[in-house]
Amino acid sequence: MLPIKDENPSYRRPWVNYTLVALNILVFFYELSLGRYLQFFVFKFGVIPVEIIHGRRLFTLFTSMFLHGGWMHIIGNMLYLWIFGDNVEDSLGHFRYLVFYLMGGVFAALAQVVVNPYSKIPLIGASGAISGVLGAYFVLYPRARVLTLVPDPFTLGLFYRLIPIPAFFVLGFWFVIQFFYGLLSLPFAGRTGGVAFFAHVGGFVFGLIAIKFFKPKKYHRYWYWREF
Repeated sequence: MLPIKDENPSYRRPWVNYTLVALNILVFFYELSLGRYLQFFVFKFGVIPVEIIHGRRLFTLFTSMFLHGGWMHIIGNMLYLWIFGDNVEDSLGHFRYLVFYLMGGVFAALAQVVVNPYSKIPLIGASGAISGVLGAYFVLYPRARVLTLVPDPFTLGLFYRLIPIPAFFVLGFWFVIQFFYGLLSLPFAGRTGGVAFFAHVGGFVFGLIAIKFFKPKKYHRYWYWREF
């Protein structure tokens, strides 16, 4: 199940969201230019849990959220940020949205550090911060329709169709999957690379709770019809 776009218009330009997407893409292309020095770059600016629990290299809690490990990683993250970030920025305003996004990324990284405190494998990616945005969207716009690509059951998944699905179901299903795979990954925690599922879980939970303290503005009512 892959979201393509939401039917929830923003009422002002999401300049911060545009900037975050552009910055992530620019850093990714810089990574591609590093060649054999890429691993050194990732270890320097990625979150290494064992370093964090000893109070070292805390700046990586911020730098790590702008690094990505491959094309699918950056494309998937930016797709979710593009779809859901604009409305959260619309509700919070530009500055508060930026603070919310960065705090979500830090909280998500710390959640993964708690799970794997002695890991020496660097954590990178914007997905923790974006998970915070998803949690906020879940609270603010649960009934907004999200145009989603889903397997067609009549073709046993060989073909897909686009279906508008309420955000609470799309994002709720996403969270359950992250939590479930996170539990499955626990026996291998800190031993191998892969997806930091508990960063996703931690970021989402942060978004669910923190959005209430950021006092979002009264966002525009979501209309359930289309105008031609």
